[in-house]
Amino acid sequence: MARETVLSLRVTGRVQGVSFRAWTQAEALQRGLDGWVRNEADGSVSGVIAGDAAAVAAMLRALQRGPGAARVTGVTTAPYDGDVAGGFVIRR
Repeated sequence: MARETVLSLRVTGRVQGVSFRAWTQAEALQRGLDGWVRNEADGSVSGVIAGDAAAVAAMLRALQRGPGAARVTGVTTAPYDGDVAGGFVIRR
């Protein structure tokens, strides 16, 4: 059985105004991940992803490219020990 992985993340670059959150939600749901994503005041996008270790790794690779109009310059992660509700939501 695969290990559950839970990470907080921050994505930098041109990631706001390019449907990054909606794209992230769709990609996460396709991979069966739980968590959330939101825009930050500094222009980055932050979130939490939780699920099977292989699915989380695949999601991190996808975040490196983002949707077509995005220009990702960095993805940083850290362990996350908070609660994660089921499903994947866009936070305001």
